[in-house]
Amino acid sequence: MSTVDGNLAELRAVLTNASGQVPLANRFRALFSLKSLGKEGINEAIDIIGEAFADDSALLKHELAYVLGQTHNLYAVETLRKVLSNEQEDAMVRHEAAEALGAIGDEKSLPLLKKYLTDDPLEVIRQTCELAVARIEWEHSRNSKEEVLGQSDFESIDPAPPLPFENAKVSELQTLLMDQSKPLFERYRAMFRLRDLGTPDAVDALITGFADPSALFRHEIAYVFGQLCDPRSTTALIKVLQNTREEGMVRHEAAEALGSIATDDVMPVLQDFLTDSERVVRESAVVALDMYEYERSEEMEYVTMSTNPTIQV
Repeated sequence: MSTVDGNLAELRAVLTNASGQVPLANRFRALFSLKSLGKEGINEAIDIIGEAFADDSALLKHELAYVLGQTHNLYAVETLRKVLSNEQEDAMVRHEAAEALGAIGDEKSLPLLKKYLTDDPLEVIRQTCELAVARIEWEHSRNSKEEVLGQSDFESIDPAPPLPFENAKVSELQTLLMDQSKPLFERYRAMFRLRDLGTPDAVDALITGFADPSALFRHEIAYVFGQLCDPRSTTALIKVLQNTREEGMVRHEAAEALGSIATDDVMPVLQDFLTDSERVVRESAVVALDMYEYERSEEMEYVTMSTNPTIQV
């Protein structure tokens, strides 16, 4: 057995919880190891990630879909289409599958995405498909070749590219961010330009996004704060996490963002939510506490296995 095959076998056992006793945080770390292999074109890593969709954790499955999109590997498309098409699957998982199809940029997925953009009863799915269609069409357009976007500090493939640098005035970006009359794709582009600016004014502008009526939009704001790791967003994120009337997908993203920020005041807050009534929030607190430990460690990548018994589920 080659070294790669041995690593894949070990990662499969961890991700799929073959023993039935693998802590959730370890499974997430195995997933991000597999993401790196999938980005390198090792399709067996994609297959292993696909196997884990048999799990009953919506949080884990949504992360599986996210990772498949981030590999930008066309081999993942078939699995993602199946997840999106499974109308019995959790909405958070289906949403992430649609977003991942947009991230990969597969034009052959447009008919399926347009179907759910038109027909799905759930707003979060319709809006995600709207973004994914717009992103794919943009990626294959002349604009994507001509716009001067600059080099982002963030390596993620986002639901929308940031607006070009000539549209970088914070006040104008905030106006577009919150303008309900504008296409969602354009508002997301403003969001990601504000993220890339990363100034105190940009952070304040992004915080206003938590007042948006769309749960999808609010969850993306929280995700962006997880990328920025700016302590100025901590108070707003804690407020979102503590709001039990907020959608689970938004609270979960706020929890993970707090784990990435990893300031001293974050750990006790996250520990309070290890017993939350909503499973996706409980599990997010587990993962967030592991991320907290990673951010405060000397580890170079979020892939090393962690065995902290205080945050196992």
